[in-house]
Amino acid sequence: MSEITYKQAGVDIDEGARAVEKIKSAVRETYTTEVIGDLGGFGGLFSAAAFKDMDDPILVSGTDGVGTKIELAQRLGKFSTIGIDLVAMCANDVVVCGARPLFFLDYMAVGKLNADFAAEVVGGIAEGCKQAGCALIGGEMAEHPGTMGETDFDLSGFCVGVVDRAKMIGSDQVCEGDVVLGLASSGLHSNGYSLVRRSLTDNLSDEELTAKTLNSGANLGEALLEPTRMYVKPLLAALESGLPIHAAAHITGGGITENLNRAIPAGMDAMITLGTWEVPEVITEVVRAAGLKLEDALKTYNMGIGMAIICAPEDVAEVTLHFMKTNQVYRLGEIIKSDGADSAQVRYKAKV
Repeated sequence: MSEITYKQAGVDIDEGARAVEKIKSAVRETYTTEVIGDLGGFGGLFSAAAFKDMDDPILVSGTDGVGTKIELAQRLGKFSTIGIDLVAMCANDVVVCGARPLFFLDYMAVGKLNADFAAEVVGGIAEGCKQAGCALIGGEMAEHPGTMGETDFDLSGFCVGVVDRAKMIGSDQVCEGDVVLGLASSGLHSNGYSLVRRSLTDNLSDEELTAKTLNSGANLGEALLEPTRMYVKPLLAALESGLPIHAAAHITGGGITENLNRAIPAGMDAMITLGTWEVPEVITEVVRAAGLKLEDALKTYNMGIGMAIICAPEDVAEVTLHFMKTNQVYRLGEIIKSDGADSAQVRYKAKV
């Protein structure tokens, strides 16, 4: 009986080792002083010494993926930005309670491993970690021959952060009359791409995807792959400077309708005034192609708002000034008494 090697079965250990060598420098650039050791251990090591000055340190974790945005990246052959998406989807979730992201781990499954491709993807993950201020301390690259096509891949990530309990923000601090501010998104971020493909890109050739130019100067393909904006550092800087922010909401899958309500206590609603913020052209293109009604668009896409910030009316000017240093800020609406529903809701009204 002739020998069948692991490589012949579809798993190339040598290519995996080459991939690890190619990503080492990018990974090391994310290391903070708390990282112990280097790549190659069975587990990532991270010192908890940073917690010693906290009275009641709370660990906050988040996990997510990039979804079918990967299919578009695959089609256009551009893989440098989806790693940023992966980190942002997790780190932006972790920071909304006031937690500082500490470290990140990624998982990449591929049909056939290519070291250069892996280095491009992990390079994006490392860039995302630098933007979030967290360390990339481990990960996994797994080949799945026979269950995935050779060029198929998927990504997922896991982020851990920490916050002192006394400094946490959240729905319990939100009051009637508070103001809802919105921080601009960079586009679609990483949600709703199954609808993007079904309604828009599946009907366009590769040439049409790159030939159509938007007002921003980017072509449609580039705009669709624009990475998720990272809100971690501006929000942490606001909290560390003592700005009285009551709560924050990361606007992801489910849009404004299904995410802002998570930052509001029962007995209250958010009343959002339509037309008070700018909707990115790329989102408008997708909504038009899908024929979405406004109600459905608001619970599918971020519609131009990637993070919502809730604060007291007397603090709006100061909070707005802080976030305007890094982003466009909009006054979206206010917190009102609920109409009797058991759970908080997001309601809308037309701009007068």
